Amino acid sequence: MASSNTSFKNRDDYRRMMELEEARKAGMAPAALDEDGKEINPHIPQYMTTAPWYMSSDGPTLKHQRNWNQKKKDENEKTGQWYERGAKTFQSRKYRKGACQNCGAMSHKTKDCMERPRAKGARWTNKDIAADEKVQDIKLDYAGKRDRWNGYDSRDYAKVQQRYEKIENVKQEEARKKELEERFSKKVVEEGAEGEGEGEGGEFLLKDEEEAGFNKVEKRVRTTAGGATGSVRNLRIREDTAKYLLNLDVNSAHYDPKSRSMRADPNPDQDDSEKRFRGDAHPLREGEVQAWNRMVLHAGTSSDVHLQALPSQAELLFKDFKAKKEKVASKTKTNIEDKYGNAASKDAPDKRLIFGQTERYVEYNRRGQVVKGEEVKVMSRYEEDVFINNHKSVWGSWWCDGMWGYACCQSKIKNSYCVGLGHSDDYIVNEEAGVKGEGKGKAISEPERKDDAKGLASSSKAAKGKGKTVSWGEHDKSAVLDKEKVKEAMRKEGTVLEQKDERKRTYNSLAANSSDITPEEMEAYRLKKTRADDPMLKFM
Repeated sequence: MASSNTSFKNRDDYRRMMELEEARKAGMAPAALDEDGKEINPHIPQYMTTAPWYMSSDGPTLKHQRNWNQKKKDENEKTGQWYERGAKTFQSRKYRKGACQNCGAMSHKTKDCMERPRAKGARWTNKDIAADEKVQDIKLDYAGKRDRWNGYDSRDYAKVQQRYEKIENVKQEEARKKELEERFSKKVVEEGAEGEGEGEGGEFLLKDEEEAGFNKVEKRVRTTAGGATGSVRNLRIREDTAKYLLNLDVNSAHYDPKSRSMRADPNPDQDDSEKRFRGDAHPLREGEVQAWNRMVLHAGTSSDVHLQALPSQAELLFKDFKAKKEKVASKTKTNIEDKYGNAASKDAPDKRLIFGQTERYVEYNRRGQVVKGEEVKVMSRYEEDVFINNHKSVWGSWWCDGMWGYACCQSKIKNSYCVGLGHSDDYIVNEEAGVKGEGKGKAISEPERKDDAKGLASSSKAAKGKGKTVSWGEHDKSAVLDKEKVKEAMRKEGTVLEQKDERKRTYNSLAANSSDITPEEMEAYRLKKTRADDPMLKFM
């Protein structure tokens, strides 16, 4: 494409043109000028500086490289003008067609009118016609539309400053008058000294309370940048211990140095009476805060009333709930006291009335054994009469030397195995006193033995109706054994145990009647029988 300023040149003209271009790039010749008299950078390539044929340019130019669609900036933006607020253009005396039916101005429609709606508009009354506002069409670019300070006049803020200065002056004047009244109203002895001080210094001396005001910390709170300005006393007294020094453990409560707060308790394991600081969040866990939290929980779970929408109704429902809860708790307490009684009260009922009365007659001997009748035990929710490790009595049925044990074997070890109680001719164990018969026990007198023998005789007569002697089953502690008969029975039991081969057993060896077994034979069998679960068997 040929350009409009390109004409045929001979070789010499073309050479001179190239030499001039090289001299301009080297800075030896002045740069070319465009139509507006601006210099053209000689380093710009030729294909950019050469204008197309339809531009009809006579000299070098860069006009064809500019944006033709770019609008010129408005004069308002150059001069900084803005909308003239409240400016009027024309005042009409009668209503015009197309004007606002309310005020009569031509600059807006009825729906856009900012005046108070009239009972009868200007269209019908033709009175009080409003002036036309000055309507300006200011076109702004992208940045101008988003400039928050566009059209701001700094002179308007001078009025705000003057207003606050007047208010501050009035406050200072009132404070000065109040201080003078307080000083002259007091009748003290140092009146003359104060007068001298005022005459010398020309100013009043500050009090200690006033001097303390200089230690205030100015802090911004609750504003756009951080809050309204105010004086906050957040400095601790020098004699107080800093919060971060209460517990030097790195894993203790977190301390925020910016807000100077420690929400958790730095010493949770310390006694409450010795604590000087329990954390900044401690007031939120006591007092009315807990009551409020319970009411919020009740409103969110138990009732459908929204606490923020209906606070009074939610509080009434919570009060009714607490009253019903206390009523149910008191009723439950009354029922329990009626059934089991109250041991703390003075009018506690008799235990016989609590556990029920009975006409059964039960007779006991000196050892606590049932002689006549049947003993009735009170049922409880705990397991009773559970015998372990071959014991015939429960743990705690025997007491000796400040220790508990088993009455069957008088062992003080709870997990011990029962091996029976050894009998002695010199002493009989006094189970009622819980004393061993190894010389420490108390010997029972002859009359007591006779009474016990009578009790045993009566108990044996009661057991005859069952068809078996009392020797069968469990070991009878009250049985009186003959020493010689026990030795003979043990000898016979030993000969039976020696016959390990079952094939050599006689034909009628097991044909003996069970009622012929004597207590001595039963005692010998008990002493001779092998116990596989005996832990002491390997050491014998």
